[in-house]
Amino acid sequence: MRVSRSRLLRLLAGGAAAVLLASAAGCGDDAGGGGGKQTVTFLTHWAPDQVKMLEDAAAVFEKAHPNVDVQIRAVPFANLLSTLRTQGSSPSGPTIASIYDLWLPELVRDGIAAPAPDAKAADLKANWPANLVEDVTKGGKAYGYPNEVDLYALNYNKKMFADAGIAAPPATWAELEADAAKLTKGDQQGFGVITSWPAGVVHPFLSLVASNGGQLLNGTTPQLTDPKVAAAADLYKRLVDAKSTVATMGQANANTTGPYLDNFVNGKTGMIIMANWWQGSLKQAMGDKYADVGVAPVPVGPSGTKSSAISYSWLTMVNAKATQAKQDAAWEFLAWLNGPESGKNGSSAMADVLMSMGILPSRNSDLKAHEAALSDPFLKVYVEQLPNATPFPTVLGGEQMSQAIQKHVEDVVFGKATPAEAMKAAQDDAAAALQKANP
Repeated sequence: MRVSRSRLLRLLAGGAAAVLLASAAGCGDDAGGGGGKQTVTFLTHWAPDQVKMLEDAAAVFEKAHPNVDVQIRAVPFANLLSTLRTQGSSPSGPTIASIYDLWLPELVRDGIAAPAPDAKAADLKANWPANLVEDVTKGGKAYGYPNEVDLYALNYNKKMFADAGIAAPPATWAELEADAAKLTKGDQQGFGVITSWPAGVVHPFLSLVASNGGQLLNGTTPQLTDPKVAAAADLYKRLVDAKSTVATMGQANANTTGPYLDNFVNGKTGMIIMANWWQGSLKQAMGDKYADVGVAPVPVGPSGTKSSAISYSWLTMVNAKATQAKQDAAWEFLAWLNGPESGKNGSSAMADVLMSMGILPSRNSDLKAHEAALSDPFLKVYVEQLPNATPFPTVLGGEQMSQAIQKHVEDVVFGKATPAEAMKAAQDDAAAALQKANP
């Protein structure tokens, strides 16, 4: 919800990479689904450096599988789902696609995502955490290989904290408000929130909700008027009223370009709640000042008992509309790409790509292979918080529900509605979105 991407270096600006062709070039020799060389197209939203890493991995696979040609195609994150919707229903569309887990129910419903063969489903159960296997399973069938895991934590500027006389990051909402007030002066805000980007608005907000003991859904019923949820909207209102949060400083998109990133990297925002995947963007933008970045668990609310950030994942799926021969080749490539023989020192090639962006891999053996790198001070907190994370629910209508919540959270931030009004409207709109998707 790039979720984003997005995901920083992962997400492409328009034109940063070749856009997937409407017809898959070079696929004519197997268009009938028979034998011969199979051309498999892999659709992603990653940046050129990561596309090159995928291409290098594909070249290694092709040497051992001379009857398979893997072609990597990339589109901007904002165009990824629309590309799948428009091209995925055709046999000449992308054979493999990297998708946000929230999109999977829709793609399964529409017959675009193919169920994994039995051997690949067994591979998943044996080598991935059970909760991630469940995340890619719909109706008892697995539909892809999980790759990255993303969750949220409090990022803060250690230098700004020291200058304000704050010894440690806030562990509670009360401490967050007090610290934000101390950090706010001149053109400097204490706590930043994102606007203009659905996942960027909703995920941090719901991370505070989860850390207050609340939840977004009870089954398929939204809980946005529950006091534990509404309390997070009240917190935003208090921060805005105290001028500790400035709405105009938070605009961003799925690439995190814009004031939100700029104000944090330039020392004008003291704290934010953000996902692990933007580490690469911070390093690139901050240079030596990246050493000022600290990471801590999301502060716990007055009704909460522990920190619990929202998490989500990405997966690679196979197009059910492709010929059977192309599907078989695609699953073989994915099994290899996500296996321990494809990367360096026991890592999968997929994990090597993810780690190049500061993104957490998900295969059990990959976590072990990258144990040293995952002990990096920035990533360590995210890894430690994984067991306490609250997965964003992957339900039909989830994307539309998220967009509805975004609008009403932004209404609080911009002073267009009271927290009570905003959460009531969000409750109604979220329920309508889910009802429409699940008649």
